[in-house]
Amino acid sequence: MHPGLQLLTFVGIFLIILAIGNVIGAAIVTGLYGLNTVMAIMQLNLKAPHAVTGLWILQIAGTTTPILAASVFFAVVIIKEPANYIKPGIKFNWVLMLLVFAIMFISSPLIELLSNLNQKMVLPSFLKWMRDSEDKAQQLTTAMLQMKTIWDMLFNLLLIGLLTAIAEEFMFRGVIQTIFARWTKNHHAAIWITAILFSAFHMEFFGFLPRMVLGVLFGYFVVWSGSIWTAVWAHFINNGTAVVATYLFQHKKIGFNPDNQHVFNYMGYLFSVVIVIFLLYVYRTVTLNKQQLQEY
Repeated sequence: MHPGLQLLTFVGIFLIILAIGNVIGAAIVTGLYGLNTVMAIMQLNLKAPHAVTGLWILQIAGTTTPILAASVFFAVVIIKEPANYIKPGIKFNWVLMLLVFAIMFISSPLIELLSNLNQKMVLPSFLKWMRDSEDKAQQLTTAMLQMKTIWDMLFNLLLIGLLTAIAEEFMFRGVIQTIFARWTKNHHAAIWITAILFSAFHMEFFGFLPRMVLGVLFGYFVVWSGSIWTAVWAHFINNGTAVVATYLFQHKKIGFNPDNQHVFNYMGYLFSVVIVIFLLYVYRTVTLNKQQLQEY
């Protein structure tokens, strides 16, 4: 199957499963709490009874599960190459996981810089819907990250941190990046195209640049290691850190607001860029040494 046809097929499968998942999610919420709860969520009336719980049900059934299911179905049933299209293997040097951990934390100033640049974007009036979309997404995220107990935090860590990381990486760095790699016959092009689509998929335009760069990092982690789990680990660190920091801030365990985008100075940004490039070089060197050892 030509990669272009693969992409169209995958998008079709995803849209069908997405529609089914949303119907199932809405049916579950309606059955448990009534149609008024579904309407309240659609109207962003998240203070209505059971609205946040219903939102979680819709998120899991209508978004996260379809992303994961479409990716696995496409790779296993349609293409029949799960090893190549999902890359679930674990035969890589586990030092890479330590390097990923370091890269994700040291890249924080760089991500902040890109976020601040993105926020300064001035849109013409006919694109005002982008800002409205961003504001609505922020309202939903804020509601889902309200954590009263440590169990709420662990629940969010599992779903926002781990399950979302697995689902999105299977879809983007697994299926989609592989399709574009075969289409363009260039891993670099595939990584950047996939990162752009990954960022656009989230429909948060004022966070487009930092999310795209994260997608690029995730892409190289997978291409160089040959395993999806390096990107899943990176994605989990990114999401999980936000969840834990938000919980600690809400309960006044830390004074640092995780939403503050003005923490570092220009020296911090420069340091972040230099060290991240160096660690990526080390990461690549480790994978090359592993490949040379396998050849012998």
